[in-house]
Amino acid sequence: MSAPLLITFDSVWKSYGEGEACVHALAGVDLAIRRSEFVAIMGPSGSGKSTAMNIIGCLDTPTAGTYRFMGVDAGRLDRNRRALLRNLYVGFVFQGYNLLPRTTAAENVELPLIYRGVSARERRELAMQALAQVGLVGREHHTPAELSGGQQQRVAIARAIVTKPTLLVADEPTGNLDTARTHEIMELLTRLNAELGLTIVMVTHEADVAAYAGRTVRFLDGHVASDTAKAEAA
Repeated sequence: MSAPLLITFDSVWKSYGEGEACVHALAGVDLAIRRSEFVAIMGPSGSGKSTAMNIIGCLDTPTAGTYRFMGVDAGRLDRNRRALLRNLYVGFVFQGYNLLPRTTAAENVELPLIYRGVSARERRELAMQALAQVGLVGREHHTPAELSGGQQQRVAIARAIVTKPTLLVADEPTGNLDTARTHEIMELLTRLNAELGLTIVMVTHEADVAAYAGRTVRFLDGHVASDTAKAEAA
């Protein structure tokens, strides 16, 4: 039995500007992603992949068409309700780790829980669990400057999963890492997808990184140019 749909684009358009200056970043995109999938989104600069990711993460809304997240028409929600949806159900990992430099790994991971009003004791317990999940036991009290790039990205991933989100949106998560650290981070994401059933949507321009995903969607000129599951590619 197939997993339920989590993300649905129904003829989604995203346009910027007006008249002759109007640019269609997305031009009638149809896309469906089920719970627990690991999907890589690829495409050249200007293809629409980043615009699609922003809509998926409820950071932006379609100009036309429908974007549904967990059955909710997220494109019609106001800014505050989209923010609430993000805070409850979506975790983000970026190319830049976006860690606070003067705070420890554990304190960085606790940040999303502070916004939720979680008690200090429970915050620390959940942060330690998340750091253990990403293989950073013993690094809880280190600041970012005392961690390698790969370790900093692990802290960022722990921060993204500490709230137990339904969806993880990863934007070029290995863009600042060397080859060895890239594969470590991708193996970690693959494990989290398998063990937690975490849905992951990842934007990348690297084919070897996309190969870790179970499915690759390629954008070109605002359209989905191809949509290939790993089994189909074999």
